[in-house]
Amino acid sequence: MASTNHPIRVAILGASGYTGAELVRLLTRHAGASIVALTADRKAGQSLGAVFPHLAAVVDDRALPPLTAADEVDWDGVDVAFFGLPHGTTHAVAAQAPERVKLIDLSPDFRFTDPETYSLWYGIPHGAPALQREAVYGLTELARAEIVGARLVACPGCYPTASLLPLVPLAEAGLIAIDEIIIDAKSGVSGAGRGLKEASLYAEVAEGVHAYGVAAHRHAPEIEQAISRAGGRPVTVNFTPHLMPINRGILASIYVRLNDGVEVEDLRARLASVYADEPFVRVLGEGQVPATRHVRGSNHALIGVFKDRLPRRAILMSVIDNLVKGASGQAVQNMNLMCGLEETVGLGQQPLFP
Repeated sequence: MASTNHPIRVAILGASGYTGAELVRLLTRHAGASIVALTADRKAGQSLGAVFPHLAAVVDDRALPPLTAADEVDWDGVDVAFFGLPHGTTHAVAAQAPERVKLIDLSPDFRFTDPETYSLWYGIPHGAPALQREAVYGLTELARAEIVGARLVACPGCYPTASLLPLVPLAEAGLIAIDEIIIDAKSGVSGAGRGLKEASLYAEVAEGVHAYGVAAHRHAPEIEQAISRAGGRPVTVNFTPHLMPINRGILASIYVRLNDGVEVEDLRARLASVYADEPFVRVLGEGQVPATRHVRGSNHALIGVFKDRLPRRAILMSVIDNLVKGASGQAVQNMNLMCGLEETVGLGQQPLFP
C-alpha cells in the first residue's frame, strides 16, 4: 500500500488519549506513514500540540491536522484507521469506514470472538456483530499469518499481551496444566487512560499498591479465550491486577504447574525456540529477572523462566511497556504487517533507562 509517492494515509480516532499520543509519537518517525486525520470530539478544533505539549515540535514539523470530531473524517483520503476510543464507541464508527480501509482497534470492542461474551463483560450489546466476524485478534508474534491478510485487527489489551506471550506457546505444546494458571499482574497508572478518575488521582496512587477488579477484571476472559484456543478446551484462569505508582509498565508474575514429564528447562527451551527470530520478544537466560525499566518507551517484551520451590511448578515473568507493546506499538507493528511493510518500521526506539 505504501510507496515513495503514496505513504500510508493514517487516521487516528481518539488522538487525545495516551494511546493516541503514542501513535503520533511512533508514526511521525515512520518512513511509510502520513497522519491525515486526528479526532478527539471533546477537544475538536485544538492542535495536538496544545493537548500534548511534548508533541508540539512534531506537530509543527509535520504539519499535522487539527483535532476534529470523528464524524468529520474524510474516509476517501484514509488507508488505515486506528481506533483509540472508549469501549462501546468503536463499533458504530468502524462500521462507517469503507471496506478498502484497514481498521486497527485498540479498544476491547472486537477482541472477543463471541459477541455475547463482550456483552456479558462490558454490559452493553455488541454494536457490530457482522464486522466482528472479520476481526483477527492481533497478538502479533502469535497471529502473524492471520494479521497479514486481515482488514480488521483487534489489538490485545496490555495485561493479556504480557500474559499471553509466555503462556500461549506453552499451552500449545502441552507443557503446563492450563487449569491451574495464576496471573499476578501489576500496571502503571497510564493503563487506566487519561480520563479524570478518583482512583487515578496522585494521592490515591502514590506511595502505595492496590489490587482492583478482583475476580472480575475484563481482561480475564480475553486471556482465557486465547489460552482456551491454544490448549484446545475451555479454561478459567486466576487473574488479579494491581495498580503501581509508576507511569508506564506491566509486570506479570505467572505461576504454572508442569505437566508430567516436563522440566522447567523445557519451558525455557520452548519459549526460546518460538521467539528466537522475533525482533521485540526476548527470553532471558537462567536467573535473569525482567523489570519494567528494561522496556520503558519501547516495543520490547522480556520473559523470564524460574523453577519454583514447590515441586512441579514454575514461575514465568513477563514485562512490557503498557502503552507501546501493550497498545500503540503493537498496533503499528500490526499495521506494518497488514500493509506489506517490514514489521519493525517505526518501532526502532530502544528502552529509556534510567
